Amino acid sequence: MEKKQIIRMFSSILPESAILHDRISLRAYECDALSAYRQMPMVVLLPSQRSQIQDILRLCYQHDIAVVCRGAGTGLSGGALPLENGVLLSLAKFNRIHKIDADNRSAVVEPGVTNIAVSQAARAFGLYYAPDPSYQIACTIGGNIAENAGGIHCLKYGLTYHNILQIKIITIQGELLNIGSGCLEHQGYDFMSLFTGSEGLLGVIAEAKLRLLPLPAHAQVVMAAFADASQAAQAVADIIGAGIIPAGLEMMDKLAIEAAETYVHAGYPRDAQAILLCELDGTKEEVHHDIDTVNGLVKKAGAFTSIISQTEQQRQQLWQGRKAAFPAVGRLSPDYYCMDGTIPRKNLPKVLQRIGEMSRQYGLRVANVFHAGDGNLHPLILYDANLPGQLSQAEAFGAAIVQLCIQAGGTITGEHGVGVEKINQMCRQFDAGSLNQFLRVKKAWDEKNLLNPGKAIPTLKRCAEFGAMHVHHGELPFPELERF
Repeated sequence: MEKKQIIRMFSSILPESAILHDRISLRAYECDALSAYRQMPMVVLLPSQRSQIQDILRLCYQHDIAVVCRGAGTGLSGGALPLENGVLLSLAKFNRIHKIDADNRSAVVEPGVTNIAVSQAARAFGLYYAPDPSYQIACTIGGNIAENAGGIHCLKYGLTYHNILQIKIITIQGELLNIGSGCLEHQGYDFMSLFTGSEGLLGVIAEAKLRLLPLPAHAQVVMAAFADASQAAQAVADIIGAGIIPAGLEMMDKLAIEAAETYVHAGYPRDAQAILLCELDGTKEEVHHDIDTVNGLVKKAGAFTSIISQTEQQRQQLWQGRKAAFPAVGRLSPDYYCMDGTIPRKNLPKVLQRIGEMSRQYGLRVANVFHAGDGNLHPLILYDANLPGQLSQAEAFGAAIVQLCIQAGGTITGEHGVGVEKINQMCRQFDAGSLNQFLRVKKAWDEKNLLNPGKAIPTLKRCAEFGAMHVHHGELPFPELERF
């Protein structure tokens, strides 16, 4: 169908101002935060009512038009990369918090509500929303659910999945489904798990009921500096081994420390090879006891400096450097490529050492910022896209890091998703049978493959072409899925 026809078709649903199709307007939607990959959408649609989303999806299903859903565009895996022959469905106007239920500790929100806005609204009731990705000031709840985002507090309080009670989904056929309940226990199949982290492949998130927690009575953070990254990694193992589950346990290497300190002046020692930020929360008695224990453990592991926050302002300041690490590193290089792999904690020292070796091998600097408590790595590969071959070199380096995570017993993503960035590495992590089962689930919910096609799940044919597995046609359990 031609572009003019599509515009005319959606004009029956949306006002003219909510249909963007000129080149200048479309430019703002050509990529998400993985800006190395760009593509102009054919049309951008900006509905403001749920019924409009349903009508849009029904028309797309009827006329075989592909749909990419977008929240704030802060995703780091290309999950919201548009299609030149499809529509981009923006949920930016769905930014209302419908209800804060203090008695049942829950919030009902639309998908375009920013992560931080939920905690700001809940604070008046002594509550907050635990998942807090670094981009929480901008990223939206719908995107968090689509990627199963985590953040600093996920070690103790869980990922997005553990903090949602119910979601409303609109299928590609325009049907509205209620998944989950207002309770902690759900009846029937656990479709909540299926949709959380499904990267827009199965349906459009229209509403979410979130679990809220009481604000901690007290919180303090220990900032420990080490002359060697392996000492910091050992401290992580010692803290967890002592039975302490911190509210946050983060690690940064020297390059990340220098960038963050220059950017926000958080109070990090520039001569450290690594720092550890360990936050404890709970009652004052619990926190004081555990802070003393953690302080002793980091010193035993080799910390040459440890600072314990004494005021809320100091606690926030120590976290500010970690929260601002991504933009801070962006000041060191014209471009950077953010990876997202997860490994067993015990393998942190070896993996960090190998990443350092690969940095020299590929000739590109890398700053390591990660959730040390759950082994979720975020190596930031610095490069200059203006220099011929550097983007390809950065991509190769990133693929090698992801492969390293698999070899270390981990996985290719912790919270950023697969998108287009790591779709080839899916072929490394999963065998043919597993991938075909993923495709069967996709087919059950989206039989025409119209929702975010080409993302997250590779076909076996693609894996064979990538060289990750040798596939004969007779080995395909469901050859009809290959068109997906």
